[in-house]
Amino acid sequence: MKSMVIGQRILKELAKDKRTLALMFLAPLLILTLMNLIFNTNATPSVKIGTVQMPTPVAKQLDQIKHVTQTGYATETAAHDALKAQRVDSVIVYKKATHTYQVTYANLDVNKTTLAKAALQNTLTQNKLQTLLQVVSALPHSQALDAQLQSKVEQTYLYGDSQTRYMDTVLPILMGFFVFLVSGMAILKERTTGTLERLLATPVRRGQIIFGYTISYGVLAILQTLTIVLYTVYVLRLPIVGQIGWVIVTNMLLALVALALGILMSTFATSEFQMMQFIPLIVVPQIFFSGIVPLDTINPWLAKVQYILPLTYVANADKKIMMQGFGLTHIWFDCLVLLSFFIILTGINIRGLKQYRRV
Repeated sequence: MKSMVIGQRILKELAKDKRTLALMFLAPLLILTLMNLIFNTNATPSVKIGTVQMPTPVAKQLDQIKHVTQTGYATETAAHDALKAQRVDSVIVYKKATHTYQVTYANLDVNKTTLAKAALQNTLTQNKLQTLLQVVSALPHSQALDAQLQSKVEQTYLYGDSQTRYMDTVLPILMGFFVFLVSGMAILKERTTGTLERLLATPVRRGQIIFGYTISYGVLAILQTLTIVLYTVYVLRLPIVGQIGWVIVTNMLLALVALALGILMSTFATSEFQMMQFIPLIVVPQIFFSGIVPLDTINPWLAKVQYILPLTYVANADKKIMMQGFGLTHIWFDCLVLLSFFIILTGINIRGLKQYRRV
């Protein structure tokens, strides 16, 4: 009963703070929208290539590559001057005497450098195949080999399609991240206003205080989760193959874990400044080890850090639901781990309040 009273008191106070509520609900939506627009606008960069004395067949094939613009220069000096002036992103000079392509990259944008490398390699490969095809076509009885050289490629996708965007694979992770971040930060207000300290000076049991906070901020966390998930799916048009209900369930579990973790940080921080110092330590690793950064490129021992971070499990579950169409039979372990996180953190919170008792 006392837990309900505490929860009602906190909700009434929060209802009067319109600015905090606006930031809690609208800020994540604004950031998700901006990220969706930025990462999906010109997802493939355009690259400008300056060429000098390029063979005509190669130059024509280079012009046919998407997102590549070719500009011919009469001399190497003119081409390199354009490169220094950032009018082009790379320069290709063909040395006819040695049949060598000398390439210089500005390398101010790694994505453009990679695209320029791929464009030249694809162009040279196509040119060699066409030359080989012409030679083979001139040979007698070459129909079978000629057919093999002109074979086509049919592409299919196990998940998604050719229109799948970068943000379609990242948004399930970012969605969980903002649920985690906003729910965990909500408890900071109780530290800055001194409400938690005043409650600790009363005879109310520690468990009742923790459950009171969990009830009140849990209601907000659930509303935040619903807002973020529904906005991401229906406004940002994130494709979802499975049932949205399971996405809501997994993110609600994450919100409760974030809430419990926020209470834990507030409990053990001796000041508001220490509370703010905890945030990067807790939040930043979540985003790095949740799947946005490919973990197969780092040391195996370091990649194992992901297994102690709650966002990892909601990211796994959301991808299984939204991209692969799986249900409870495939995400039950992730849900169980999230629930375990919540129970363990809640127990630590109840025990941790003991050192702050005043009565």
